[in-house]
Amino acid sequence: MAMLCRLAPRGRSCTQLIAALGCSASRQKHTLPDLPYDYGALQPHISAEIMLLHHSKHHATYVNNLNVAEEKYKEALAKGDVTAQVSLQPALKFNGGGHINHTIFWTNLSPNGGGEPQGELMEAIKRDFGSFGNFKEKLTAVSVGVQGSGWGWLGFNQDQGHLQVTACYNQDPLQGTTGLIPLLGIDVWEHAYYLQYKNVRPDYLKAIWNVISWENVSARYTACKK
Repeated sequence: MAMLCRLAPRGRSCTQLIAALGCSASRQKHTLPDLPYDYGALQPHISAEIMLLHHSKHHATYVNNLNVAEEKYKEALAKGDVTAQVSLQPALKFNGGGHINHTIFWTNLSPNGGGEPQGELMEAIKRDFGSFGNFKEKLTAVSVGVQGSGWGWLGFNQDQGHLQVTACYNQDPLQGTTGLIPLLGIDVWEHAYYLQYKNVRPDYLKAIWNVISWENVSARYTACKK
């Protein structure tokens, strides 16, 4: 997972992001990670039906399509077919981003989550946002405001040494497109909530705070500062 979270530092091109995903003949295929809890463990906040479809269907599709795209990219590299390499970049970015984002997302959630973070992460949140309440409101607002599909993120800006809230559209990976190190991602694609919350995204966002694993987010924050 650490590899997935550090795919593309600031300034990397789309081609470099593709290379970081691994297109060599010796690499193993990407696989769907197991969830660290049962599909029904996040109820009543996220239903078992949503988790089953989201993980076993949607995330699995990103993994499968990423493997297909990488095989085609490897063939294009071997042939020196630059046109084919360029044409495959959107598929690699979309499916690679989907795999990266969801791999982070599952670990950001926990049946024992909710509440507030402790220690260094809480101190950083208060420093950069004024209070935990202000941070929560800001990330919620950014996530609600995503037009269409995308993600709300809490990331760490290594250059400036502070936390930052932002949004990414579609499956754009946070670090590969902004340089921010992902700490907490909130999926606001409709497949993440529609079966339970219909088109009322704010209700889903209100509920998801009850299952945020601050232990995982804090561990990510500590790791990115080393």
